[in-house]
Amino acid sequence: MDLGADDYLIKPFDFDELLARIRAMTRKHAGNRNNCFTAGNLTMDMKSHVVTRDGKEITLLPKKFSILEYLLRNKGNVVSREQIEDRIWNYEYSGNSNNVDVYMSKLRKKIDDGYDTKLIHTIRGVGWVLREEEQGGKS
Repeated sequence: MDLGADDYLIKPFDFDELLARIRAMTRKHAGNRNNCFTAGNLTMDMKSHVVTRDGKEITLLPKKFSILEYLLRNKGNVVSREQIEDRIWNYEYSGNSNNVDVYMSKLRKKIDDGYDTKLIHTIRGVGWVLREEEQGGKS
């Protein structure tokens, strides 16, 4: 317990007690969740489904909202076209078209147009990354 454990059970244990302890731990930590993602002056509130940049609300259709959420959840990490296809379109998508490119272009216009600091960057031949500052090269 001194090394960071919140609880423990000694074997053999009652399965109902295990489930009760899991529920208690879930209740205990449920209030600590943050439903907002940020990158620079961009904020996405998952609870209200509102995206703002510099305090200005940006209206996004569901697919663009989902793509932006995926980018924000993976902030600083490059995500590939295939990862976006798998996450956003699941298995209903054949992957033969340039849908992801089109959506990324439209999303970039919504998020970055009119701002000096660009947040969505293209990594040629790899995918896209959402980061707060340009790190070498063009996006």
